[in-house]
Order: sequence, then C-alpha cells, then structure tokens
Amino acid sequence: MPDIVHFEYAQTGNSSRTDSMGMREMQARAYAARAEQYLLLKSPPASGKSRALMFIALDKLYHQGLKKVIVAVPERSIGSSFAPTELRKNGFFADWTPSDEYNLCTAGSDSSTGKVDAFKNFMRNDDEKILICTHATLRFATEGISEKDFDDCLLAIDEFHHVSADESSRLGEMLRAVMAKSSAHIVAMTGSYFRGDSVPVLTAEDEAKFAKITYNYYEQLNGYKYLKSLGIGYNFYQGKYTSAIMEVLDTDKKTILHIPNVNSGESTKDKRSEVDFILDSIGTVEKQDSATGVIYVRRKDGKVLKVADLVDDEPRNRNKIVDYLRKIEKPDDMDLIIALGMAKEGFDWPYCEHALTVGYRGSLTEIIQIIGRCTRDSENKTHAQFTNLIAQPEAKDDEVVVAVNNMLKAITASLLMEQVLAPQWNFKTKVSDDDEDEPGTIKIRGFKEPTSKRVKAIVETDLDDLKATILQDKTMQTAMPGACDPEVINKVIIPKIIRAKYPDLNDEEVEELREQVVVDSVIRKATIETVKGEDGVDRRFIRMANKFVNIDDLHIDLIDSINPFQAAFEVLSKSVTPAVLKMIRETIESTRIEMTDEEALVLWPKVQAFVKQNGKEPNIDSMDFNESRLAQCLIYLRKKKRERDDQ
Repeated sequence: MPDIVHFEYAQTGNSSRTDSMGMREMQARAYAARAEQYLLLKSPPASGKSRALMFIALDKLYHQGLKKVIVAVPERSIGSSFAPTELRKNGFFADWTPSDEYNLCTAGSDSSTGKVDAFKNFMRNDDEKILICTHATLRFATEGISEKDFDDCLLAIDEFHHVSADESSRLGEMLRAVMAKSSAHIVAMTGSYFRGDSVPVLTAEDEAKFAKITYNYYEQLNGYKYLKSLGIGYNFYQGKYTSAIMEVLDTDKKTILHIPNVNSGESTKDKRSEVDFILDSIGTVEKQDSATGVIYVRRKDGKVLKVADLVDDEPRNRNKIVDYLRKIEKPDDMDLIIALGMAKEGFDWPYCEHALTVGYRGSLTEIIQIIGRCTRDSENKTHAQFTNLIAQPEAKDDEVVVAVNNMLKAITASLLMEQVLAPQWNFKTKVSDDDEDEPGTIKIRGFKEPTSKRVKAIVETDLDDLKATILQDKTMQTAMPGACDPEVINKVIIPKIIRAKYPDLNDEEVEELREQVVVDSVIRKATIETVKGEDGVDRRFIRMANKFVNIDDLHIDLIDSINPFQAAFEVLSKSVTPAVLKMIRETIESTRIEMTDEEALVLWPKVQAFVKQNGKEPNIDSMDFNESRLAQCLIYLRKKKRERDDQ
C-alpha cells in the first residue's frame, strides 16, 4: 500500500547546530523564557528537551535564587536522559551534576520506603540541589510533605502528557496543589501533547498560567543533517497477523517491531509464541548471548542479525538486554528490536529506520511516540518509515464494526501527523488585487484574521492540539471519509468541537478560529507550483484536493468547499477489495450522525443544485455518500415543514 503521508525535508542542519553556549535552536528558544515561573515546552522526540531543562534549571539555581531542582520522569529508564552532563566545555557557565545518591531512577519499587525517605531527605538537605525520580515516586513522596516545602524549588515534569486535569489523576492533583499553595517554579516538557482520552492535560485556567514554547515537528525534521524523508503507511491483513508480518518486515532495515497488546483482538494471546514465530520466519536462531541477551539469527541468505527481545518480561533477562541497548554505539550493534509495551517514549535508538507496529494503538500519544523512535537523525539513514499493520474487516467477522473503527482511528492518527509534519504558513486577508503575498504568508479573500488576544494565542501555540481534538471526535471520524459534505464538516462539525473545547470564546472568535483551522488544514497538505503563463509571467498555483487554483484567486468559500482529510481515505479505497470497501461504507453509514438544522441549512442549496443538474431528486439508496445525504436532507426538511404546517 502506498504511504498515506510522505514528506521530503531540506536537511538544513538548523535543529542540530549549536550556538556559543552549546544550545540547539530549540534549546535556545526555551532558554530565552527561563525567567518564567511556569513554562510549558512542547517539542518533538530527539529535539533535546532534557538538555534544555538542564540549561533552564541551572540558571534558576545560580541566577534566580531557587534552591532545588526536582526532575520527574514517567519510568526509570528515562532517568538516564538527565545523567551528569558536561555543559561548560561547549560554552555554558555550569555543568549538570546530579549525585548518584539522589538519582532515584534505580532498581526497586518506585513507592518503596527507601525512595520515599530519600526524597524527603533531599528536601531537608540544603547541600543537595538536584534530584531525579519517577512520576510515581514524586506522587508517593509528596503525600507526606507540605506543598510549602516546594517554595523556591523547580519542579520539572518530563512527558507531561501523563498529567491529567481529571480529579482521579494523582499526579495532576499534586501539581495543582503545588501551583496553588507554593512559590514553586514548574517546567513541563512533552513531545506529544495529545492525550489518548478526552481529558485535557491541564484545566484552561491552569494552562493559561504557563508560558508556552513550541518547537514543531517540521522545524525539527527539516533541520536535520541526514534524514531526508519520512513515510507513514498502512498494510492490512486477514486472519492472524503472523501470516502477514514478513510482508512488511524488511530485515535489511534497522527496525523496532511492536507486537500487539495481549488484550487486543490482534493478539494470539501467546506473546512468547509470537516472538518465536517471527524469529523462525526470519531464519535460524543460532544463539543468545548469556551476558547481553542479544539473540543471533542467521537469515536464509547467510547474514546474521542481532535481535533484542523486549517482550520477555522476566526481570533478569530484560535488564541485560536493556543495559546492552543503552550502550549501543554503532548501527551494527543491533538490527531488530521486538517489543510490546517498551521502546516507546524516551527510548533512544538513533539508527532505527523503520517503526513497524501491529494493531491499532490506543491513543494518538502512543502512535506519535512510536513514530518518534525512527525520526532521530543518524548518518546511517536518509529515510524513516512508520508502518501500521492492522486487521482488515472480514464479512464473516462479528467484530467488523471494531475493525472498521480501528482502521478509521489509525488513519486519523496519520492525518494528524500529516498536519504537524508539514510546513507552517501565516494567513492574512487579501483586500485587493494589488495586495501581494509576503514570504511565508498566503493571503485569502474573505478570510477573518484573529482579532482577540485569546484566539491569537490559540493559533500561535495550540493549533495542533486543537486539530488533535477535532480528529479524535467520533462525529468527525465518521464524517471525514466522505460520508459528509465538506461544508458541513467545516461549518457545522468543526465549530461545535471548538465551542466545546473553548467555551469562553464568543461566536465571532469561534468563527475566526474555525477559519484558521480549516485554512491551515487544507493549505498544509496542499502543494504550491509555479507555472509560466503565455505572457511569460510566473504565477503560483496551489493544488488542494482535486482543485488546481491560482493562489491569487484563493477565497475562504473555496477552501470551505474542500474536505481537508479525505485524500487519505481515497488512498485506502484503492488498497482494499471492493467487498471490504463496501463493508467500511456500510459501517460508517450505520453510525452516521443525525441531521441537524445547521447541516440542513448548509445542504439545502446543494439539494437544489442537484435537482437542477440531474433533473431528479437525490436517491437515499445511492452508493454515493453525498447524494444519499442530500436525500436525507430533503426528507428532514419536508418533515420540518409538515411539523410547522400542523402547528
């Protein structure tokens, strides 16, 4: 199946180039905001968030009067990202020197008495400045101390999407209490600000207190030295996934293979047998190194591959191979990693070329983290690939609705990545023919620019987060494959989602934000081409969906007529059998949203145009989604008319 998403990057080197203090582009941007009490850093995997935190934390200790720094990570293995680091040799004023005694990301339970006591001792010890622990240790330790104890401390929370505004989130509850009752400074870091559920990471009130530094995925990947392209694609199988795994597993590429969760429908329920099957399909297992845990597999052509089994959760075996993976120094040290719940966020294997995942993952966060495993910049690769192998619905399958929904959710994830991986544009209102575009800016007739400070802030820092909310909405997922008129998507469904997410916005602000979302979504995936006219003048044209338009003629009404997300489903329709496509359409049809007054208002002119063009009314049984929906609109309006006449 062809990639649903494919991007080429410019290899500018900007994202890895360092300044006179040893800071990368993102780190310097974050450091410029070092005086903020609450700082939210949203930046992709491999952009250097851990070192950015070191720069900021040391400035707060040395120059801002803070006494302590506490770094909390979601799991122990990620604690190594904050190990002692020499920063002075690259021009910074101090080194990062946490002591081993207060690195609590060590073996043993995160809630153990020893770790909790060590945390409390650190808070009382005036000589020690830096502590590193897990989120869990932080939660347990703070149960026995006062929020006031965090006065003049910096609390840094890595992988901040683990926090939740939900009342049941103990980490979120602890954070809110510290913010409300102490003078603590907070740095929140995340490479994926999209939660898999509908619960926000912070309440709107708390989030407004944070200064936000955003370094987007496009900036990161476009600024690499070696990586030139990224592809995101899907392959489908029927029966057991093991029968199709070798069709997508290219053992010539450095690969992380995530097998399905044992509780998922894709799993055979025997994870050990699945690993054994994969190894046997590759070739012959020759040995497993007793010291490192590396498995040596001889391929049928004679090449020996080094394989890491992270599915084996026996602590002694896992610790050996995890320790080996941490010390990898060159591409030849590992060829394939087979994992289940590990090797996602915080896992660093720069040489990885292919992230192959079996089954739909439960959240956008998880998918984005997995994709991030292969998007490190490394001299051994110019292309990175994410492939999702997912079950294709079968007519005899009782779980056909689940399978279809998983397909839609998986493709939705790729649509979000398509948005965040594309270059960003600025949009302004075009007021006249003489109003020419500026570099990096596209001017659109009829476009409403943000006027309020609130909408401007959302556009500047939260637009991708809003898109994630929109794409995860169940109504939206039903509408996107073409089951709904584009104007209904753009003028009815999207503003409803905006109102729910930002209830403080008035109607004018909702419309400004709606236009920004729709325009940005359409333009980001469009291509701009320069064409020389017969008069010899170069003119720019933009290709959006199936339209090829002079960029000077762009109007908001034209953009509103485009479904910005349908192209991915057109790729899908060419990659499955007609019978499967029919099942997908029927499943979507069965969950179609009910007609509303707002949708009927949008569709009525289209009903009239259909009748005029075809000389007949639209047929509700038509295989064309749009015609069927127009027929439903006609039935709905006639029903409404009868109800009015009966009054």
